[in-house]
Amino acid sequence: MINSADPGFWSDLVENLTRATWETLYMVLVTMIITWIVGLVIGVVLVATDRGGILQAPFGSRAVGRAVNVVTAVVVNVTRSVPFVILMIALIPVTFVLIGTSFGSTAAIVPLSVAAIPFFARIVEIAVREVSPGKVEAADALGATRWQILAKVLVPEAMPAIVLGFTTTVVSIINFSAIAGVIGAGGLGDLAIRYGYQRYSTEYIVAVVLVLLVLVQALQSTGGLLARRLDHERPRPRRRTKTAATAASDSATGHSAG
Repeated sequence: MINSADPGFWSDLVENLTRATWETLYMVLVTMIITWIVGLVIGVVLVATDRGGILQAPFGSRAVGRAVNVVTAVVVNVTRSVPFVILMIALIPVTFVLIGTSFGSTAAIVPLSVAAIPFFARIVEIAVREVSPGKVEAADALGATRWQILAKVLVPEAMPAIVLGFTTTVVSIINFSAIAGVIGAGGLGDLAIRYGYQRYSTEYIVAVVLVLLVLVQALQSTGGLLARRLDHERPRPRRRTKTAATAASDSATGHSAG
């Protein structure tokens, strides 16, 4: 049990909390990059290769498009169905092969990515499906190729919703990174377990919760702001400007008052 009255307690808490926060940020940042790239591609593939999609017949074969769509959807669904704790333990041999170790912050990136990518891919799929078909038809009528429609119409139009969904995904990644502390992944979850739970320190638990709250709130605010900036269809607030008549009226009112 840790005694908060010890002379070095608070300095140790700050040092341990700082180290654990950087470990969590490292895990989350690398997982974010991997999830964004792979999840975005998978989500677009799920829409494009579906029936009626612009890539429903790649290489001129509808069977190939159907096979790609079904296999991708099954992999996404199966991965999403496995609870993260079980998935994390099941991937220990894979993590060891890829990283050379199954413990530590770097090793935790593998199960974090495997858990986050299918979740984000489904969000991308939903966002892209909500793009107005009229915009795709207009681009097609102007002679745009399938890849141009993907890169310049579907993805950009869906980007505000994708960013908001990615924000939700990263919040889940932060939560998962805390759970990864169970197997010695380091970070805030490991700190809360080793010092807060096993050594009965309420101060450590409160400190970890506060840091997580700050991280999540900062992330939500940043994601919401970025999504609003990307949403070019959202009406912008207009500045109220004085017309000549209004200015003259104000001037006349001022003179009258004088």
